[in-house]
Amino acid sequence: MGTNADDASEGAPPPQVAAALVDRRGVVLGWSRAAEQLVERPAAEVLRRSVLRLLADRDAAPAGRPPDHGTTRLRCGSGKTVTVRYRTDGLRNPELSLILAVDADRAAEAEWGAALTEALLGQERVGFVLRDTDLAVVRTNLARGAHVGPSLPVGSRLPDVMHPADAADAEAGLRGVLETGVPFAGHEQRVRSARPPYGEWSFSVSAVRTQDAQGRPTGVAVLLTDATKHWRAERRRELRHRASAGIGSTLDIGRTAQDVVDALVPDFADIAWVDLADAALAGEEPPKTFGGGDLHLRRTAVRSAKEPWPSGLLPPGAPVPPFPDLAMVRELQEGRTIVTDRETLRRGLRDPDHLRLAAPEDGHSMIAAPLFARGLVLGLVAGWRTDRPEPFEEEDATLLAEIASHAALGVDNARRYTREHRAAVTLQRRLLPQAGTSTRVMETTGVYVPAEVGAEVGGDWFDAIKLPSLRTALVVGDVTGHGLHATATMGRLRTAVQTLADLELSPDELLTHLDDLVSRLAGEADPAQRDVVGATCLVAVHDPVAGRCTMAAAGHPPPLLALPDGRVAPVTMRPGPPLGVGGLPFEATIVDMPPDSVLVLYTDGLLQRYGVDVGDPIREVTDLLTRLRPSGGDLAEIAQALMTGSGAGPPRDDAAVLVARTASLGEDSVAHWEFPADPRAVASARETATGKLAEWGLEGNAFVTELIVSELVTNAVRYAGGPVGLRLIRDEALFCEVTDPSNTQPRMRRARISDEGGRGLFLVAQLSRRWGSRYGQTGKTIWVEQELSA
Repeated sequence: MGTNADDASEGAPPPQVAAALVDRRGVVLGWSRAAEQLVERPAAEVLRRSVLRLLADRDAAPAGRPPDHGTTRLRCGSGKTVTVRYRTDGLRNPELSLILAVDADRAAEAEWGAALTEALLGQERVGFVLRDTDLAVVRTNLARGAHVGPSLPVGSRLPDVMHPADAADAEAGLRGVLETGVPFAGHEQRVRSARPPYGEWSFSVSAVRTQDAQGRPTGVAVLLTDATKHWRAERRRELRHRASAGIGSTLDIGRTAQDVVDALVPDFADIAWVDLADAALAGEEPPKTFGGGDLHLRRTAVRSAKEPWPSGLLPPGAPVPPFPDLAMVRELQEGRTIVTDRETLRRGLRDPDHLRLAAPEDGHSMIAAPLFARGLVLGLVAGWRTDRPEPFEEEDATLLAEIASHAALGVDNARRYTREHRAAVTLQRRLLPQAGTSTRVMETTGVYVPAEVGAEVGGDWFDAIKLPSLRTALVVGDVTGHGLHATATMGRLRTAVQTLADLELSPDELLTHLDDLVSRLAGEADPAQRDVVGATCLVAVHDPVAGRCTMAAAGHPPPLLALPDGRVAPVTMRPGPPLGVGGLPFEATIVDMPPDSVLVLYTDGLLQRYGVDVGDPIREVTDLLTRLRPSGGDLAEIAQALMTGSGAGPPRDDAAVLVARTASLGEDSVAHWEFPADPRAVASARETATGKLAEWGLEGNAFVTELIVSELVTNAVRYAGGPVGLRLIRDEALFCEVTDPSNTQPRMRRARISDEGGRGLFLVAQLSRRWGSRYGQTGKTIWVEQELSA
């Protein structure tokens, strides 16, 4: 050893350890630089002198030399003293000894550090990992595999043992501590193992940078606490809350089932499905079954963490194949949740094809719970774990049972709504007329669509009523409110409209009578419901002979008129108040409708498919109708296109649309004459009518028509005065009309044997298919309908 011991080879003591080489007499032969710093004495001052001169306490060397090891105080060159801990080591040369000394405080710190390190490495409750600057493991107590989580062999790095995403996240945090020196504590770290034993854990991680005496970073010390149990409990709590908030918010049974699997995947299971009973999907109560066989279930909703749905599994909409009589099937039917694995399921099914439908190829753990509500098993929810290595546990079964119980109530509510909604819609449709009608002069198509959201149907309706003389009454209406009471009110109003239309009242007069009826219905209703009994209505009567349409509205949006030249616009009219308000008149509007014109009547539910503001939706519907070119298009397609709306969302109100297109009657199908109020005109009228029938080739109707014309014209001349109008209309029936200026209601009566008259209208009724009268601005018209003779 030379003058300075730290000039020696790499095997020399570290600089913080002072070293002195002494002979048998205690004379210092070598003095390290660390010794110079510790005692503040240069080598020249100490070499060739006794080491005893450095002792601050003379009694520290009672035998003339200090003990081989211990603690003593040394005198520094500055006059101070320093307490050191030292040890004397013998060398190969028996004449020489090496004394190693460190500051006593430093020695204590080193001992404490060593004790702490050994304590951390010797226990298993808290994970301890000492990493170097490359974040490789230097020392750890996690290498033996007796702890929770992946094993960490010495020399390994995070990507060697953890999932790449987890390793990248953990390395980023530790690298930040290493570079900045800022420690972190209580950081939650998700850990998925990349090698056996596979699993997923959560740790509370604290990390601090380590450094040498010169303050240079040497690595990171990491403490790990297993927080998996708390983490899983928190995840279950969040899943429970999310499922509670998301399931059952809709009355659509399919959407409710889909909400269930959406809540489970991917946080709870990698693959999940819901199977519902066929009866439940139809709104009915499923039958009670026990044991295997055909369970009458259908795959309703599916979800896979890896899109799309695996091709080998039972697809959505398919019926669940029959199951053998297994214990797990009986447990589900009894309302219990089951947990099983692929091998157990394979042994139970004993059918490879059935196993492929029931279990994913990489599935290793399965859980299933029944949807049990109000004593009924409505179906089941099942899940598989494929990518997640840990199997389902008892806590998972408890959690799924809670979710399934909540979901079952949602499914049952949706099932009962489906039943009630279907009954209401069926009643509504049964109360509506057939979708389309077709005559020589008019073709109509009606569409009713219930709302897609909400719990009840509404009271929208449409009607196309055939009237005498080839006229047609077109009606649309909307009853206030929703539900069966609105549907029942709609049925009563539609019946009343048909009855009033048969009386051949004008649209404004018809609405007046209908307004009185709604007021009476409101008076009959429960006092709490009187304010919600009401309706809007639009009535239009088309006369093909005149080529005009007379219409009136009660609080209803105007119809759209598309003319043959392509122009489309709302009909300008002054609507009256809604039905049931009373006290205000209704005003009729007359518009020309040449052949091939299209009239669109609708309820406000159609406008809601285009927007909230009434002005803009009418303009949008008008523009759409213009683009559809309705004059030559299919009416059913036009109606469906109008019902589709803007597609902004599901309609919140039901809607009815009635589309009508006119056709030409033909000039040779109508004949009209006018006669004075002279008895001699009766014979002239008979001759004129029979001559026209001969021209039309209807000689078989001549005799009956001659009697009818004679009777009606005679009555007009005798009781009403002139002029007297006579009109014949030929279509699939023969219509004979006589018009006079009187407003007297014709009445048919049964004449007695002694009566000289009173048999005319009786004969007319016996000879015709039907007859009646209607009133105009001045006078009345009596019409008679006959079947055409073969």
